[in-house]
Amino acid sequence: MNKIALPHDAFVFVGDGRKALFLRNEGDEKYANLVTERVLNGEANPPTREQGSDKPGRAFAGANSSARSAVEPTDWHEIEEHRFAERAAEALEAIVRQRAAPAVVIAAPAKTLSDLRQSLHSDVKNKVVAEIDKDFTKMPVWEIEKHIIG
Repeated sequence: MNKIALPHDAFVFVGDGRKALFLRNEGDEKYANLVTERVLNGEANPPTREQGSDKPGRAFAGANSSARSAVEPTDWHEIEEHRFAERAAEALEAIVRQRAAPAVVIAAPAKTLSDLRQSLHSDVKNKVVAEIDKDFTKMPVWEIEKHIIG
């Protein structure tokens, strides 16, 4: 991966469906120094098997038919991760606008990247200089910095 030149006061968003880090470059393009500005944690999101209450339903083909098929169960865990990504996008938009960030880098797993792309407004999308399909949420900031800006 090519290293990214990150201007002063640019933001790096690192997130997944349960945690989001908002990092700001306190340094400059040549000597970046990421500092944590905000951490957003999702609520406890247990696996779907612990959230659902019933077995999947059954659907009938029609009134004159005895054919039945199972209905796909609701994935409550995935729904909550999607909602968390929407809340993280709102928080990212607020911080980018309030701080007049010159650039944004987003690092997240593919599903979260997709949710963020769908949720972010165009003015914030226009500031995104790189998207990284990787989960860095469990890494310390210095290691995230090493992966993103070298």
